[in-house]
Amino acid sequence: MVLDTDGVITDSARVHAAAWKTAFDAFLRDHPPADPVQRRPFDVVEDYLRYVDGRSRLDGAAAFLESRGLRLTDADVQAVAANKERLFTARLREHGVDAFPGTVRLLHTLRSAGVPLAAASASRHARELLEHAGVLSLFDALVDGGEAGRLQLPGKPDPALFLEAARRLGMPASRTAVVEDALAGVEAGLRGGFGLVVGVDRARTDETRAELLKHGADIVVRDLAELLDPED
Repeated sequence: MVLDTDGVITDSARVHAAAWKTAFDAFLRDHPPADPVQRRPFDVVEDYLRYVDGRSRLDGAAAFLESRGLRLTDADVQAVAANKERLFTARLREHGVDAFPGTVRLLHTLRSAGVPLAAASASRHARELLEHAGVLSLFDALVDGGEAGRLQLPGKPDPALFLEAARRLGMPASRTAVVEDALAGVEAGLRGGFGLVVGVDRARTDETRAELLKHGADIVVRDLAELLDPED
């Protein structure tokens, strides 16, 4: 099984979303789109899931700002991404993050059953997040943003990140499950031919569940504890 990190294993997606909101809202104030409707603040649920969740910082920054009709230079995109990184790092150092209890229960159950486990994330903070949350030792492999950069893996919705994680587990995609909360992530699972794509709907709305299914999830749960036998 290959699991995304933010929003699936660790409760860090909300910290990412808050940092993106501060960075994007500041940029929109300083560079207002011509259309007044496009000047509305960044939405930490809808905009986060649609444009930045699961993507690299640069891809996410470009996708959201382009959605607001802005013509951007590479320097603009890099500046917003760098501001978000600074904000996220400061909040991570100050508050840390926890692993979702339901996910931890599932990981322990799967390890006891001998199921190979990998964490995969576009974030360069993935190892740090897993260490802080005390769950790094539960994984047989980790492919993070640093590794993705070193190997020049394209970002989600391309499945390369997940395929590399499955390769490190010695498992073909057809016999591997992918667990994701991002639309780009479930789409990557679908494109990669994974045997099962599990969508995690932390927003817990009919709309977000429908979007996860539409983009490639085979099943959608609100918490990974739902995959466990009630007696586990």
